Amino acid sequence: MEVEKSYCDVAKNSSTHKVHKHYHDHEYGFPIDDDDRLFERLVLEINQAGLSWETILKKKENFYKAFAGFSIDKVSRYGEKQKLRLMHDAGIIRNRLKIEATIENARRIKKIQKQCGSFKNWLNQQHPKTKEEWVKVFKTEFKFTGGEIVNEFLMSTGYLKGAHLTTCETYNKILRLKPAWFALVKN
Repeated sequence: MEVEKSYCDVAKNSSTHKVHKHYHDHEYGFPIDDDDRLFERLVLEINQAGLSWETILKKKENFYKAFAGFSIDKVSRYGEKQKLRLMHDAGIIRNRLKIEATIENARRIKKIQKQCGSFKNWLNQQHPKTKEEWVKVFKTEFKFTGGEIVNEFLMSTGYLKGAHLTTCETYNKILRLKPAWFALVKN
């Protein structure tokens, strides 16, 4: 059996990975300007830890409903009642540590927004960094953010290279978007 070498390879196999194809072609590696969408990506990456990305993508709509459309404002106000509801929601990953990290990270992003204007601004102020530098920053600022979670979050949002093969059609689509995006991001 041939080992798939990149996410581009997984997405090409659309007969068995249809959910991957859409994510690959329209989301993975594309810059995100909206703080709630950035939070969404962080939440999904945290929940993927120890599981397959396909599982997370199949549950994405359930996560969207469970976490108020990934509204940072709303999730930051979640208390014990919402935690209990989430622990009983079979549509998401019912891991207490991941649920608590999601709520706490929403609160921490609210503080970042007050300090920097937005989560996006904060990310831009950190850029560019090596993966190792990013991991240190994320471990200081957020909960449940190990090396692989940080790497995938940053690749999936365009802050680290490697999301797509250079021969991938989506890579070229993202490349065409980057001049406008790079004007906002320090090089």
